[in-house]
Amino acid sequence: MIQSVLVANRGEIACRVFRTCRELGIGTVAVYSDADASALHVREADAAVRLPGSAPAETYLRGDLVVKAALAAGADAVHPGYGFLSENADFARAVTDAGLVWIGPPPAAIEAMASKTRAKELLGVAPLAEVTEADLPVLVKAAAGGGGRGMRIVRELAELEAELAAASAEAASAFGDGEVFVEPYVENGRHVEVQVLADGHGAVWALGTRDCSLQRRHQKVVEEAPAPGLEPGLVEELRERSVAAARAVGYVGAGTVEFLVADGRAHFLEMNTRLQVEHPVTEAVFGVDLVALQLAVAEGAALPDGPPRAAGHAIEARLYAEDPSRGWAPQTGVLHTLEFPDGPAGTGFPGVATGSRLRVDSGYASGDAVGVHYDPMLAKVVVHAPTRAEAARRLAHVLSRARIHGPVTNRDLLVASLRHPAFLDADRLDTGFYERHLDELAAPLPGEAQAAVAAALAEAAAGGGRFGGAWRNVASQDQSRTYGDHEVRYRPTRGGGYEVLAPEGVRAVTVAPGRVRLEVDGVVRDFEVSRYGDTVHVGPHRLTVRPRFPDPTAQREPGSLLAPMPGTVVRVAEGLAVGGTVTAGQPLLWLEAMKMEHRIIAPASGTLTALHAVPGRQVEVGALLAVVQHEAQEEEQ
Repeated sequence: MIQSVLVANRGEIACRVFRTCRELGIGTVAVYSDADASALHVREADAAVRLPGSAPAETYLRGDLVVKAALAAGADAVHPGYGFLSENADFARAVTDAGLVWIGPPPAAIEAMASKTRAKELLGVAPLAEVTEADLPVLVKAAAGGGGRGMRIVRELAELEAELAAASAEAASAFGDGEVFVEPYVENGRHVEVQVLADGHGAVWALGTRDCSLQRRHQKVVEEAPAPGLEPGLVEELRERSVAAARAVGYVGAGTVEFLVADGRAHFLEMNTRLQVEHPVTEAVFGVDLVALQLAVAEGAALPDGPPRAAGHAIEARLYAEDPSRGWAPQTGVLHTLEFPDGPAGTGFPGVATGSRLRVDSGYASGDAVGVHYDPMLAKVVVHAPTRAEAARRLAHVLSRARIHGPVTNRDLLVASLRHPAFLDADRLDTGFYERHLDELAAPLPGEAQAAVAAALAEAAAGGGRFGGAWRNVASQDQSRTYGDHEVRYRPTRGGGYEVLAPEGVRAVTVAPGRVRLEVDGVVRDFEVSRYGDTVHVGPHRLTVRPRFPDPTAQREPGSLLAPMPGTVVRVAEGLAVGGTVTAGQPLLWLEAMKMEHRIIAPASGTLTALHAVPGRQVEVGALLAVVQHEAQEEEQ
């Protein structure tokens, strides 16, 4: 029997595995980088071992250090989680060679399926050996790992070589393996997958389907089970092909077989030889704990004769610290508050298959800092309900009412997605959802002007200083404050109230430092107000305080290219030098932040007059990277 498990991972998946271990009476061991020294998964473990450094390549991707950590802490088993070393056959062998139990598939099965190129060859689906114009568009894809890293769509043959290099570099950074391949890109298909679970006695379960079509940058954002609207014959085909794939490699443990469904046909994509991020939706509809089953299989137990019956529908939304309106740029900073209306992060429902239930899996708690080194996912929020429509409505409601104070997140986009007609109509689901609807989904929330009024009055009630204000107006005069694009003007009234002068049509009913009640067009609403530095959270609105007198030293010369996020400069375009000419849209340099590469392009054609970016340099958000003098500026001069 397993007595103690080391999780060779971090964040929410480590916390998720620890939760099941605690319920089973199994001890837990965490590993952590220097950047994760105070992370939630470290705080929740019974013991923790430091991996010196912060970058994944020197910490979580060092299998030798992880095995040493397990032995030092007295663990007798290793769970890989997902990502990092979870699909590394050499690491699995190192674990078993050290006398530890590997909670995962046999190394031979990992080798057969974890490399997407070898998996496709095994199942008779060959990648493209050469690419011609007739093959476009194509998808460059990392042979190892997942999560959308190391993937690029190529629509112009001239871009292929650069995208191969970029995908390889990103894959090597994320998974320690830079192998990439090219395959045809199927436009607007549905991403459908099958959860499989096998024991060492010949039993293989297929635990239904999942739909993961809502993606950005090839990374899933919203997942659900079962996949809606599929013909019964296609569902049976997916089940049979998935079971056959598992049997073909002698699979043991939990895994996922992924397909792209288009025009009623299923195209094999890959098999992930690990637990998936989206496994909670399967747990919800089948009433199982997949981690507990992984542990039982690793101990040699046999699965029951067949899986339990599915019930209801579950939808998962991934809450990211990112800005969808700015190219999904990842965000960093202190997560001051992370609270959901039905309970704190970390609640769950493994084993519950009926009724409407909320589950939140997170690697963060209120007060934790979101750094630059790892994935920006803050939490997975899951609702299980009797029907798909009920699950979507409840999940949107939970997210809309959550208190998420700190960095910019994709919360509003998630709510809008779950309420969008194209999502609710299952026949209109495909991987192009965000390409078609992003502008409307990422639009500012209505009511922002009223939120600014609430922020201004709450600050006035606090005396201007409680919320960190650096200035005060004279109480007898009309007063004003500006939040983003919204200027609020008001004056105090006798009896301690306030009259709102602008915007028009707003009446202050009650005002207190942390809560304001406003009437607009006869409708009264309450607004909760919290301020952190120059950021004010008013309900779901996140406002930025605009200073009355801008700092003249903060002005930048035209054509300045600033870092959109904190990160590391990984490379500069070949031949790029000060004095050289650049063209609009030309990639100039690449930043790596949160395990993803981000291109910095020339905003217009002109001359490069400054270049401050150097490969390996760490930059903060807003740092000056380069300056491009536009052709129009040159003509003026």
